[in-house]
Amino acid sequence: MTRIGLIRSAVIVTMIAALELACRTGLIDHRIVIAPSEMASALVTLLASGSINADIERTLGIIAVVIALSVVLGFAVGVVIHALPHLREALDPFFATYYAVPIFIFYPVLIAIFGLSPMPIVLIGVATAIVAMIIATLNGLDRVPRVLVKVARVHRLGRVSTALRLQLPATAPYLFTGIKLSVSYAFIAVIAAEFILSPAGLGRDISDAYTDFENRRMYALILFLLIVATAVNAGLHALDMRFAERRSGGGP
Repeated sequence: MTRIGLIRSAVIVTMIAALELACRTGLIDHRIVIAPSEMASALVTLLASGSINADIERTLGIIAVVIALSVVLGFAVGVVIHALPHLREALDPFFATYYAVPIFIFYPVLIAIFGLSPMPIVLIGVATAIVAMIIATLNGLDRVPRVLVKVARVHRLGRVSTALRLQLPATAPYLFTGIKLSVSYAFIAVIAAEFILSPAGLGRDISDAYTDFENRRMYALILFLLIVATAVNAGLHALDMRFAERRSGGGP
């Protein structure tokens, strides 16, 4: 493990230990927050019972669909906008203020159109995550060295070959940033949408547990989502670092 990894792990362990101590000594009321060890114990019991398997499949499945659509469509839209300077000039102010718009205000309308199906949640998730990928794609394409285009012309590469062999690798760091942001926004949007008005899913479970004062169940579910989201982001970060090393010539 690297020095940075050790420091990061030490900070996390220290924070967990501090919360555990505060809960055990009564500094934090157990009716408000339970100790991390109790959260973990409750999560193990909950997973062993299998009572939330269907909700796990539903929520993580929706998140996976949202991420895939946001990344693919965001990249495609970004490429199109980059190729049309006048369109980009018109849309730039919109992108700059996009996340100031409360996207969830459209959720009741989507419910009225699609009913209590996963579709409104998917649309809310995509609407939240896709712009991060579009912006990342535009930033990456803006920073492709012009010399690469000249090299492509010298070697008489077509547009597709130029994009795949030269431009795509050059934009990779920015695209990876867009992917990581899309993943984060997808988790936030899907869980929040389920929490507000969904008949099922982990967000709905957390909402019901909160309403019924079932602290152990609520914090167990929150812990599960934290673990999954952290694992996914850690995996993406590791891939990003590995590709960065290969680009710099430091890897195989």
